[in-house]
Amino acid sequence: MDQQNQSNYTLLCDFYELTMGNAYYETGMGQKRAYFDLFFRTVPDGGGFAIAAGLEQVIQYIKNLHFSDEDIAFLRDKKLFSEDFLNSLRGFRFTGDIYAVPEGTPVFPREPILTVCAPAVEAQLVETFLLLSINHQSLIATKANRIVRAAKGRPVSEFGSRRAQGADGAVLGARAAYIAGCAGTACTLTDRAYGVPAGGTMAHSWVQMFDSELDAFRTYCKIYPHNATLLVDTYHVLKSGVPNAIRAFKEVLLPQGIEDCAIRIDSGDITYLSKKARKMLDEAGLTKCKIVASNSLDEHIIETLLEQGAQIDAFGVGERLITSKSEPVFGGVYKLCAVEGETGAIIPKIKISENTAKITNPHFKKVYRLYEKESGKAIADLLCVHDETIDETKPLELFDPEATWKRKVITGFTARELLVPVFQNGECVYESPNIEEIRRYCAEQIDLLWDEVKRFENPHTYYVDLSQKLWEIKDRLLKERA
Repeated sequence: MDQQNQSNYTLLCDFYELTMGNAYYETGMGQKRAYFDLFFRTVPDGGGFAIAAGLEQVIQYIKNLHFSDEDIAFLRDKKLFSEDFLNSLRGFRFTGDIYAVPEGTPVFPREPILTVCAPAVEAQLVETFLLLSINHQSLIATKANRIVRAAKGRPVSEFGSRRAQGADGAVLGARAAYIAGCAGTACTLTDRAYGVPAGGTMAHSWVQMFDSELDAFRTYCKIYPHNATLLVDTYHVLKSGVPNAIRAFKEVLLPQGIEDCAIRIDSGDITYLSKKARKMLDEAGLTKCKIVASNSLDEHIIETLLEQGAQIDAFGVGERLITSKSEPVFGGVYKLCAVEGETGAIIPKIKISENTAKITNPHFKKVYRLYEKESGKAIADLLCVHDETIDETKPLELFDPEATWKRKVITGFTARELLVPVFQNGECVYESPNIEEIRRYCAEQIDLLWDEVKRFENPHTYYVDLSQKLWEIKDRLLKERA
């Protein structure tokens, strides 16, 4: 099930996309083929890489793109649009091409995550939804992966629905978190819609409903003997919570031969409490009992907890994951990079700014990822003009496009194109992998990055270079527009 199939998001666009569409139509430029790149400029949280996500929702949106009679009537009431333009919307559908990196791919600043090649009206209209889908899920996937890596192999569950920005933020955020390595989610709808495993145990209210904490724990163990995770901080973790949990486990579970159980600590000094709890559980013979920690965690807190020797077996992470609280904006942009002339030739376009970070890379492009043959690790990404190919049998010179004197020649490498066809002439040609396949692919691709790129603090800069041909085109356009 895909939640998005139930909705028409055609008008989920910035209004200027419609006014520009009308203007394109009125000037005869509506069918002029335009090329747009979707990319981002900086990695959130100062990280070394981001993770692309949200493509599946883009695909569903493009397939369902149409204007209903009610949509057209609404636009007519604005008294801004020509009747010819409004009439053209009645049979509107996307007829262009889309290329994108598969979901779960590690991506880097200023390289296309997605490229649209379509008539100008169509290419402009889809801007907002493409950005919101890719921006949101890439943001959450990137944050989730940082948290997962901080946990060093311990399962991390996404707990953030109640703090998410709306229903889609909760559901699709949990989807993105699972792609990036979370073990599951508390969000039931995400399980139903996308197959992300949902799970959960109890809240403090369960304990408070009973006359005693022990009765609450006993009852829960009786009802869910094979899923008994007891929340031990309703009253006092060490004085009552852990002792009552131990008693409930011994009275209800052990006589059934069940040793797999857990406690969850949701407040207090988790390092101290987990160490004490671990000692109490082990002394009681419950060595297989796991300790789960939650309470406004993020990658930095988890890293510190483990450095301090906290006895934690799994984590539940909510608000700081689902909102990417430390940096809640991904910053993806959608920029024109080329148009087709009357003869069909592709004419590169560039946006120039006094802020050099905002100068775009022109032309219809390919993105190659270069790997060292010996280690299999990614060396750099290379942006090329669409008609360029890389000969792996020959040495390849790379250079920093911002400091061209910094050059190196690489040999013994392989090259892989990152952008794959998703739509061709308006038809979807891409078979979306299932969520488990995307998740595995993401983990495999992250493993191909050097550890230095994966550092949380001051990661090694992974270079996104330009081919000589593309750099010369960019340099020419800069000089022409200077």
